Amino acid sequence: MDRTTSGWINGLLGVLIFSGSLPATRLAMGGFDPLYLTAARAAIAGGLALVTLAAMRQPRPALSDIVPLLVVAGGVVLGFPLLSAMALRHIDTAHSIMFTGLLPLATAIFAVLRGGERPAPAFWLFAALGSAAVTGFALRDGAGTASMGDALMLAAILVCGLGYAEGAVLARRLGGWQVICWALVLALPAMIGLMTALPAPRWTQVPPAAWAGLAYVALFSMLIGFVFWYRGLALGGIASVGQLQLLQPLCGLALAAILIDEPIGGSIVAITIVVAICVAAARHFAKRRPALCPARSS
Repeated sequence: MDRTTSGWINGLLGVLIFSGSLPATRLAMGGFDPLYLTAARAAIAGGLALVTLAAMRQPRPALSDIVPLLVVAGGVVLGFPLLSAMALRHIDTAHSIMFTGLLPLATAIFAVLRGGERPAPAFWLFAALGSAAVTGFALRDGAGTASMGDALMLAAILVCGLGYAEGAVLARRLGGWQVICWALVLALPAMIGLMTALPAPRWTQVPPAAWAGLAYVALFSMLIGFVFWYRGLALGGIASVGQLQLLQPLCGLALAAILIDEPIGGSIVAITIVVAICVAAARHFAKRRPALCPARSS
């Protein structure tokens, strides 16, 4: 199997795993506070990442990689999990999933800003159209005013896009799974400290569905999904494999309907398709420079 095909397969697996993140977060919040849930999922994944790095005898990242790894940790270990969990206090899962249609666009924008690329003017046109579609739907669905949940989800998408873009650059020289493992390890002390400081839930009152949700977001959303995702980006290229994120809202809506019986209105599906079209067009006009160094396939 060639590198490009392997990259697409790994990227698709990552997207499918991430599609279950918001429905699983909703389940986990049946027994855990959003802040405690964020710390717990990161601490569990961080402990597994530490064991994995030690078992595989991975060299420590260079000092110059520490700040970018902290950016990755801030975006995908702390920022997106916490902000999206807080958003789910105000909006339903289907509404929140609709915002993930902007994730590939956010990743592209940060890749443009970080890489100094100059996309065609049409890129910004479709970027504005996609953003306007989401904002318009949020205002209409919220009786004319965007809710706190909408604002939290937009913030979550922005920090996650930054974490994806930074992680994709790092994956070219550190390797795909190494990036998320080191980011989790760097965040581990803070996450353990946060869990210790926060009031613990009443363990005997946590329902099985909440435990299942925590297990999914800790093992799959926080660690395993990123192993496939960053590997896919490193092997297949950010521009091409990144477009697989367009499948995430539709897969997420289907899972929300199946797992937690949330109704999926036709307007949500329609706006998700509109956003996907705008993002696909914007990504087409976002020209990227070739990688400066080859990707590690490990």
